[in-house]
Amino acid sequence: MEHVHQPCPIEMLELDPFKKVSKEWMTINAGNEEKANTMTASWGGFGTIWERSVCFVFVRESRYTKEFLDREKGFSLTFFDPKDKQILKYFGSVSGRDEDKVKNAKMHFSFHKGIPYVNEASMVLICKKLAVVPMGKETIRVPLIDQMFYEKGDYHTMYIGEITNVMAR
Repeated sequence: MEHVHQPCPIEMLELDPFKKVSKEWMTINAGNEEKANTMTASWGGFGTIWERSVCFVFVRESRYTKEFLDREKGFSLTFFDPKDKQILKYFGSVSGRDEDKVKNAKMHFSFHKGIPYVNEASMVLICKKLAVVPMGKETIRVPLIDQMFYEKGDYHTMYIGEITNVMAR
């Protein structure tokens, strides 16, 4: 697969995280060249911790991608053109346990230093996993949030990743 993404200095990254993540969505990609998976996400953000530029994403215990995130040292976030929202809906509605959803969407994984990303994305963030923070009933301080989002007990784990590379079309 031909790579069409060009490296971009992180200082040139300009995006509205509220719009980009919660409205336009992204995919979280993890695995290796033998097997990788992707999932759509609309929860997460960007910031600075430990003198590093980071992203943080949230993945439920039940998600197949979590197995890959837990096993590997890095992951990627990919962002698509807003016109490609149907692809993100598809990636979020089927499990990689049941089918090769990247192939079925006529897309492809490419790899940067062994970390998978969806090649057809408009922007790619390559991340080194820095922290894994399990969330549970004891971490939620607002009972209504626990009731609204975790009625079945399928809590999230927060992954903090250092953004090591930014690539864009």
